[in-house]
Amino acid sequence: MTRNRASAKKAGTAMETLVANYLAETLDDDRIERRARNGAKDRGDIGGVQSIMRERIVIEVKDYGGRLMPGPWLTEARIEAGNDDAPVAVVVAKRRGTTDPAKQYVLMELQDFARLIGGSPKHECDCPIDHTI
Repeated sequence: MTRNRASAKKAGTAMETLVANYLAETLDDDRIERRARNGAKDRGDIGGVQSIMRERIVIEVKDYGGRLMPGPWLTEARIEAGNDDAPVAVVVAKRRGTTDPAKQYVLMELQDFARLIGGSPKHECDCPIDHTI
C-alpha cells in the first residue's frame, strides 16, 4: 500500500500517541500528553516532559516509515522549542521494523543532550531561543 496524506497523518497520530503513552507510563507522569496542533506556532507533538533540571522539553515525533531526515527535523524541533520557550528540543523517529516505543530513535543536538544531563551551554548558538540562564 502506498502512503497518501491520510495514511501518513494516521501513522503520525498513532506514533505520537504511542510515544506519549510510553513516556507518561515510564516516567510515571500523567501530565505528559499528545498535544493538539497549534498552527503556525506549533509547540511540538508531546507536552509535559521535563529535564532533570525541571526545564521543558519539546518533543517532535516523526514516522516516515524508518526514513530519517535529522537536519530538517531538528530544525523544526528547535523552532517549536522556541515557540514553547523550552531550552531542549528532541525528535523521536520511527525505527523501521519495530513498533515497540522503547526501541524508537531519539535525535538531538549535543547542546540539548548536555542540557538534559545537567549542563548548560558555554557558547552562543544560532538558535531562536536564549539558552543562557
